[in-house]
Amino acid sequence: MPFDTLITGANNLVWSLPLVGLLLITGLYFSLRTLFLQIRCIPDMLEQLRKGESSPDGTSSLQSLMMSLAGRVGMGNIGGVATAIALGGPGAVFWMWLIAFLGAATSFIECTLGQIYKEKDLDTGEYRGGPAYYIEKAFKHTKAAPAFKAYAIVFSIVTVIAMCFFLPGVQGNGMASAAYEAWNLPHWISAVGVVILLAFIIIGGVKRIARFAVIVVPVMAILYIIAAMVVFFVNFDQIGHVFGLIFSSAFGAHAMFGAIVGKAVEMGVKRGLYSNEAGQGTGPHAAAAAEVSHPAKQGFAQSFAVYIDTLFVCTATAFLIISTDMYQVFQGPEETLLYEGSVPAGTDYGPEFSQNGFETVFHGLGPTFVAIALFFFAFTTIVAYYYMAEVNLTYLNRWIPNRLVRRALVRALQALILVAVVYGSVTTTGNAWALGDIGVGAMAWLNVVAILILQGPALKALKDYRQQKKQGLDPQFDPRKLGIKNAEFWELRADGLNRPGKSGEQLKKETTDV
Repeated sequence: MPFDTLITGANNLVWSLPLVGLLLITGLYFSLRTLFLQIRCIPDMLEQLRKGESSPDGTSSLQSLMMSLAGRVGMGNIGGVATAIALGGPGAVFWMWLIAFLGAATSFIECTLGQIYKEKDLDTGEYRGGPAYYIEKAFKHTKAAPAFKAYAIVFSIVTVIAMCFFLPGVQGNGMASAAYEAWNLPHWISAVGVVILLAFIIIGGVKRIARFAVIVVPVMAILYIIAAMVVFFVNFDQIGHVFGLIFSSAFGAHAMFGAIVGKAVEMGVKRGLYSNEAGQGTGPHAAAAAEVSHPAKQGFAQSFAVYIDTLFVCTATAFLIISTDMYQVFQGPEETLLYEGSVPAGTDYGPEFSQNGFETVFHGLGPTFVAIALFFFAFTTIVAYYYMAEVNLTYLNRWIPNRLVRRALVRALQALILVAVVYGSVTTTGNAWALGDIGVGAMAWLNVVAILILQGPALKALKDYRQQKKQGLDPQFDPRKLGIKNAEFWELRADGLNRPGKSGEQLKKETTDV
């Protein structure tokens, strides 16, 4: 069976109607359970970003948010929006908005769980956590513990494969396509350049580059939004047309795009999840690294990341593309051209739509600006992918006693991500996105099912936070008062043993004494 056919079939299997429905229903369910905290608790989100704590062991809420955005803001915000419009019509943008709005509640649940069940590394003293940790620990005291431990292992394995093979190719393809559009640079040259730089970073300097990304990504995002706003004001008379087209296409009321309303829903949810990652299980990794006095605080901060990613950056891209008419729409498996637009002949859908849109206003600069912005967005996202893959590999390596085997697995991980970037850079856009969708979908299936089962502690934490705020207190967390078990980090912290700034050796000694 040809590889193209294989990945297309796998993508269709993973991204079947049940997953689309599961994501929408889960977001709605958590929105109702939390009384729509994504609206009600915006002041708490902003307050936490402004006042967040930090320590030698953990980042501040704002820093953790920026780390998360470094992984979220990437190809999905530029090329992802373009592919959603190309395959689902302008109506796909509405469904991207909806999945982001509902996903903010989902993100709160998963990221709060990431905080509740985080650990302090006994060697380095740094915080670590994520879905594998909360899946294993939440029911560690029950008879179902072996089943949940196995589930956590499966999630870690899927995450390692997704982060180091399925997802990096999309970012590599976006960078290569943008470079070709801007400077007529062959895709294989872009692939070689990116792989050399990436190899240097992941082998010797991930943390240093991650700190650099925390500064660069927000700056590039702001510059990108500003440039898109310039296009917005230049095409101010198109506001009614753009939003009217989005809403009419989303519900099948548009004469031309009404026939693909089902595809609009699918592509909007797909690309929305790829962009904001709410429910995918990536956000909890960054959330667990934050220094906070209460898990709900970081849940609020990470919920706000969904707004920044989709409602700001993705909306800017959508308006840019539609207002300048620099898009095409295709229908059916054969991608028959349904709407031609004003895109130059021979343009592939992806970041090229944005580049041509900017070119209508910034003559001679559009392709270059998007290529540079996308390089920083996509490259830092690949680094974030590798970092999350390594965290999950470290989780799996706890059961491998041989140090040489563990080191060999890390090297294999590094080689795998380099191969994925090369393949993604030189393959077709469709194949790159199909692989990415498989990775995103597989993680989403596992994580969403997990947080639906494990939601209790996160909801208890939210209730506890609100009660303490009503009393005029700065919320502090003690899981034992809420009946939450196996949150050892917070139990020690509440007892005054697990204080920020303690070394791994100090913590190890005090934990042993207790």
